[in-house]
Amino acid sequence: MEKILSFQIDHTKLPCGMYLSRVDGDIDTYDLRTRRPNREPVMANGAMHTVEHLFATFVRNSADADQVVYFGPMGCRTGFYFLTRGMDRQRAIELTKSAFAFIATYEGEIPGATERECGNWRDHNLEGAKKEAQKMVKILESWTVAQLKYPE
Repeated sequence: MEKILSFQIDHTKLPCGMYLSRVDGDIDTYDLRTRRPNREPVMANGAMHTVEHLFATFVRNSADADQVVYFGPMGCRTGFYFLTRGMDRQRAIELTKSAFAFIATYEGEIPGATERECGNWRDHNLEGAKKEAQKMVKILESWTVAQLKYPE
């Protein structure tokens, strides 16, 4: 079998940030890297799970909701995938920054975090999610479309 594109990225050189991982027609897949792979401890499950719930809820309730395809964690726990359809790349950066800013200061119940709504509803950590988001707010503060390209 051929290696998929995401396994061809040199993970020893990948800094935190936002990268355009792949383009499939009008669908862009973004790699939101919260950790330097194999260099930093991975995200704790509860914090990662809560970021997933809050980010997905935020973007699916935004004015751009019809262009949001998916948001979810990477299995390696060093980031997230964010898929958009037909969305301007600068707009995707701005929406991502807004979502992390929303999470960084969020107070209240975690959306979808009840036994009826979530398959692992007990494993959430709002304070951990807020710390993850605060870190990404700083990293993405002045991020540009030119920076969406993976480093070589």
